[in-house]
Amino acid sequence: MSALIIFGLLIVLMLTGMPISISLGLTVLTFLFTMTEVPIEAVALKLFTGIEKFEIMAIPFFILAGNFLTHGGVARRMINFATSMVGHWHGGLGLAGVLACALFAAVSGSSPATVVAIGSILLPAMVKQGFPDRFGAGVITTSGALGILIPPSIVMVMYSVATNTSVGQLFMAGVIPGLMLATFLGLTTWYRARKFGYPRLPKATFAQRVKAFRESMWGLFLIVVVIGGIYSGIFTPTEAAAMSAVYAFVVAVFVYKDMSLKQVPKVLLDSASMSAMLLYIITNAVLFSFLMTSEGIPQAMAAWLIDMGLGPIAFLLVVNILLLLAGNVMEPSSIVLILAPILFPVAVALGIDPVHFGILIVVNMEVGMCHPPVGLNLYVASGITKMGITELTIAVWPWLLTMLAFLALVTYVPAISLWLPRTLGMM
Repeated sequence: MSALIIFGLLIVLMLTGMPISISLGLTVLTFLFTMTEVPIEAVALKLFTGIEKFEIMAIPFFILAGNFLTHGGVARRMINFATSMVGHWHGGLGLAGVLACALFAAVSGSSPATVVAIGSILLPAMVKQGFPDRFGAGVITTSGALGILIPPSIVMVMYSVATNTSVGQLFMAGVIPGLMLATFLGLTTWYRARKFGYPRLPKATFAQRVKAFRESMWGLFLIVVVIGGIYSGIFTPTEAAAMSAVYAFVVAVFVYKDMSLKQVPKVLLDSASMSAMLLYIITNAVLFSFLMTSEGIPQAMAAWLIDMGLGPIAFLLVVNILLLLAGNVMEPSSIVLILAPILFPVAVALGIDPVHFGILIVVNMEVGMCHPPVGLNLYVASGITKMGITELTIAVWPWLLTMLAFLALVTYVPAISLWLPRTLGMM
């Protein structure tokens, strides 16, 4: 009964158009002060202790690093490198877009940032070369979603905060699925380009490829700094985030010199604004999780689902459907912070690996970012392409179907997620 009241109140508040963070906070306060005797001091304490986790510090640093790289010309150099490598294949610039998104995802941690950085440069070039608007928009909108699967990933940090799973293990677990999804999206792009006879670029010479690599080398080296540093044990994921922010600042301002020192305060302010928004969502989600735990709802739901006789296969199918439905009305951070603490105990009780479960949730979030009505990548791509959401939704379908097929694969083949962290001795 408590669960019905809590979720009913949350849905009603969300339907009024209220931001998800405020809806969460109001739901908790209304229920606590009218139906329980929890003192107000406990609420205030939970608000502060909720974001007192070392892992959460990674979020503002990854956002800052991504903003420095977006403004600092790193994306343009990555596109040039990707184009020199695959531009001569069918749909050359489209394939370069997939590769550039995968490379930028490995340094940014955010899907919308990847769509903006790569899309704003590549989409006009694709239209100029003769590609249809819809083809370019479909490629970049879906490939940009790699930003939260290929580590570092802000959504993985959120899952870690919600379930106390190791961020380092999650980052390593995301590498193989990220590369596989990038390959599948690339194959879809190549097949459609070949089928419809879209243009190709002249093959780059070895000297042009070396030049493009040298120019993009400083940006690409950040991948080594983050992933290599975490794996080798030199620093934790949070320390890696801080290192990446400092490194991105040095590269953007002093190495590439695409950003002046006068522009730095604006980047800092933008990053602080985005970080504050995410931290506000986290605090309210932690409060919501506290309410759910105090009412015993996750444990009751776990017992109910297990009593229904759901095995791991059926449970994972239900989770996928639930997360895909949630993706229609909420953005990824909120979904992870609300649903992960509820579903996680059931997954553990059924013997599902927490890291595999985390990757499954992240892939679901990727799909949610590419379909309406609240797909963040769609809105970002709409701003770049000046296309309507309906037209963009039609444009992304071939790649979205590829992502759904990959979701089924990653759901029922845990080895895709777990092989690398186990091989590296992290699990």
